Amino acid sequence: MDTQAGSGVQTNGAKGKFRRSQTASEVIERQKKFLFPAVMTYYDTPLPIQRGEGHYVWDFDGRKYLDFFGGILTVSVGHCNPTVNAALHKQNDTLQHVSTLYPTAPNVDLAARLAELAPGDLSQTFFTNSGTEADETAVMLARMATGSHEIIALRHSYSGRSHLNTTMTAHSPYRGLPDMVAGVKHALAPYCYRCPLKLEPGTCGVACAEDLEELIRTTTTGRPAAFMAEPILGVGGFIVPPKEYFPIVADIIHKYEGLLIIDEVQTGWGRTGDKMWGIEHWGVTPDIMTMAKGAANGIPMGITMSTPEIAKKWRGLTICTFGGNPVSCEATMATIDVIEEQNLLHNCSRLGALLRKRLEGLQEKFKCIGDVRGMGLMQAVELVKDRKTKEPDAETVKKLFEATRELGMLIGKGGLYGNTLRLSPSMTITEAELNQGADILEKAFEKVAY
Repeated sequence: MDTQAGSGVQTNGAKGKFRRSQTASEVIERQKKFLFPAVMTYYDTPLPIQRGEGHYVWDFDGRKYLDFFGGILTVSVGHCNPTVNAALHKQNDTLQHVSTLYPTAPNVDLAARLAELAPGDLSQTFFTNSGTEADETAVMLARMATGSHEIIALRHSYSGRSHLNTTMTAHSPYRGLPDMVAGVKHALAPYCYRCPLKLEPGTCGVACAEDLEELIRTTTTGRPAAFMAEPILGVGGFIVPPKEYFPIVADIIHKYEGLLIIDEVQTGWGRTGDKMWGIEHWGVTPDIMTMAKGAANGIPMGITMSTPEIAKKWRGLTICTFGGNPVSCEATMATIDVIEEQNLLHNCSRLGALLRKRLEGLQEKFKCIGDVRGMGLMQAVELVKDRKTKEPDAETVKKLFEATRELGMLIGKGGLYGNTLRLSPSMTITEAELNQGADILEKAFEKVAY
């Protein structure tokens, strides 16, 4: 038996009985030995999590943490939500899997419910397992429907980790290969705090949106298949476009006979407050829409929706072995139940406003906070070394991560420069827990910031 010295962790199953990890150190050792080194983790020393309940998680030493990141906006209605768990258990005891070759009630019922919830005439669905697959499905469908090939994505965007989606992603740290998928162009991001055109909000005329037409006329064949964007750029650091942005780009892409794909992987399910889908805040209806993450409260689920007219343009046969799995579909239905029964769209709006007020108070107190932005329970704090130069401050972000960990809270980060805190607790969080998180964040800033 090959055992790591001092840990008692078996490294192969050739002899003896395999034993599961019992301690944090064993989990970290096995992570280093058996997972790809490219798998990123937070903190100087990774933090293995053993269990979760509600808005808290616990490590292997029994230490409790307030989860203010929600598994990257995925644990939408709290860890181990009893309503979702009950649906999972019931379906697990009934039917776990048959593939898309056989229709199931959970699959078609969820599709029908989504048709009621989606904007406009988005009423036909293809199920996959993740946001990556959902986005790739959307691009394939747009190319088939239009007969065109070129796709326009945004700089600072993130589309997933497949070959195509890595090409569409406009963050150098996530692009391990040079562009290997042809026909992808990147438009200027509506990043008002760091305007790519060096203009000022309110007087810029939303020039970044207008530039889309120039990009189409100069870098494409003049007839792109689609323009694809997140309503709020998630990995980009919760970048919120101005209210005029999406109506302008929608008009431009339709003028050139392309489709508008909206990626609701992070913004969907009421996360932005008052609306089920982020794009609804801009009054625009997409031609194709994708969802994932918070759909099933942590159970794998990817969703691509389109109009019947577009959906019928898919050429050839297709399946997704695990897509629309009965268990995942029931988890999604139960998650929607919780969202509707607990009026979480309003909760996101109300508590998002409270969180925003607390964050703006920190901005007044600490000079390292250059920008506070977001919608609903999707708020960001961008750190800079100097407010005039806006030089990114990733080092203070690292210190804040260690400080909030020590104080018992998990947070997220993002942005091209790694200098933006991302705060996105579960949508079921209470006002008391939200204030607890804001208090912890303030204490962390007092420890490490200026």
